[in-house]
Amino acid sequence: MEWLSEGANSWQLTAATFVGLMSIPGLVVLYGGVMQKRWSVNSMMMAFIAFAIVLVLWVLVGFKMAFGTPIHLADSGFFGNFWGQPGSILNSHSLLEQAHLPELPDEKFLFPMSTLAYFQIVFAGITPILMLGSVLGRFNFKAWIPFVALWTLFVYTINAFLIWGGGFFAQQGAVDYSGGYVIHLSAGVSGFVAAAVIGPRLQRDREVDAPNNLAMVAVGAGLLWMGWNGFNGGDWYSAGEIASASVLNTNICTAVAFLVWVAMDYLTGRKPSLIGSVNGMIVGLVAITPGAGFVNGWGAIIIGVIASVLVYLALNYLSRVAPFRNVDDTLGVVYTHGFAGVAGGLLVGIFANNLMAGEHEGLISGGGLHLLWVQAYTAAWVIAFSAIGTFVLLKLVGLAVPLRMTEADMETGDIAVHGHEVYPSDVPSLGYPAGIPAPAPAPAPGTAS
Repeated sequence: MEWLSEGANSWQLTAATFVGLMSIPGLVVLYGGVMQKRWSVNSMMMAFIAFAIVLVLWVLVGFKMAFGTPIHLADSGFFGNFWGQPGSILNSHSLLEQAHLPELPDEKFLFPMSTLAYFQIVFAGITPILMLGSVLGRFNFKAWIPFVALWTLFVYTINAFLIWGGGFFAQQGAVDYSGGYVIHLSAGVSGFVAAAVIGPRLQRDREVDAPNNLAMVAVGAGLLWMGWNGFNGGDWYSAGEIASASVLNTNICTAVAFLVWVAMDYLTGRKPSLIGSVNGMIVGLVAITPGAGFVNGWGAIIIGVIASVLVYLALNYLSRVAPFRNVDDTLGVVYTHGFAGVAGGLLVGIFANNLMAGEHEGLISGGGLHLLWVQAYTAAWVIAFSAIGTFVLLKLVGLAVPLRMTEADMETGDIAVHGHEVYPSDVPSLGYPAGIPAPAPAPAPGTAS
């Protein structure tokens, strides 16, 4: 195969695996550690099942809905190019052929379609898991399953096609290097709407901040940070100089945002907590994502400072006013992903450097306000569409399955939903749920039974 570069293919598969590790086990253990003990298993299970659902749907219909031949509902304009035709990629030809995007024929890939599909699977898979952070502690597990499937097919794939797959916003010049809009802004907005529709956690869960294992939080956060090297490093689709610059920019911005968050804690008279500092880290990762390959190192530093300060103020002060104070966003996803995503996307319009990838010119490098304007109305679309789409899909699912757990199940948590808990209290070494006796120990060798 003359088109195949084993080096490019190897890096792409490695980058995709890094991204997959951000979800499984990254967010799994982060959620499992940050929630109260009785919600740990449920949080991890909801993340696992979301990833599995998306993976299967993606190869059956999702990939082509996001990156395939468009459905032409009009001759031109928005509805002429806004969504791809569903179809599978499971036949031998689709798996082995050279990767290509019908609406982006100039994009040259040096690896097979199966590699591109897997890389995009892990991006699609992490998005509902990020959204999940807003609704932990009360979303009915049986309702979560169909909701993830519907949301992936009817919200995520449309946003992905419009911005990444050669759709309307891509044609207008909008850029989203690795998912600040398609993934993070959409997840933040959708999670906030879901939290509003489903309602808050039990009052005692809201009042008592009792993470059950901060070591798990630290491990999950570390997997996110290092996994992001694949997230942004893989989105130039080659193992060249832009991939290297993207990885370095990602780490620069994240380190700066983390340090600024700690500084803000000191400046406001707070103690720098692990969970708060992890929020700062996530803000840096999210904010650099829309422009990792489009800005230089100075731009990455400035984005880290601006995004960290902005989200810190939003999380600690804006959260006290309506409508934010009225919605129980469990882990503050609307701030760390929604606000940080839109901030990063808009800052690309200011700091994009024409000497980097794609020759995009922001305001600072002499491109004027054009890119900033395109980024702004693209963000407005993602916010509005994700909010409305999430609301409608939740109402549809709610017609068949209650969205909210019963009060009794919410009081009990993991045992009520899954039949076991993360740290069994009765038999810690064996893990038998309360009320189920452990089997009698086997007789020692040489003794009568």
